[in-house]
Amino acid sequence: MTWRKLRGLTQMQLAERAGVTHTTLRRLEHGQGGVSVENLLRILRALGVLDGLTRALDPYETDVGRLRADEWLPQRVRSKDLRGARDG
Repeated sequence: MTWRKLRGLTQMQLAERAGVTHTTLRRLEHGQGGVSVENLLRILRALGVLDGLTRALDPYETDVGRLRADEWLPQRVRSKDLRGARDG
């Protein structure tokens, strides 16, 4: 909602730009369920913030990701026993 207001857009204008219904946008802004990831991405693109989300989700944009970028990463990760000892 804040991004929409910062852009000076009404709900109807943003919904039209994003290609979603006004109801979908309203549900998203009020934190209600039932909004698909596709529609969320359409709305973020229409607001001009999709690239920021892409960067935020890129693990190599984090400090840890950059530090470990040259390391070999396993195909699978097995869970570790966080209790310290296995029952067995």
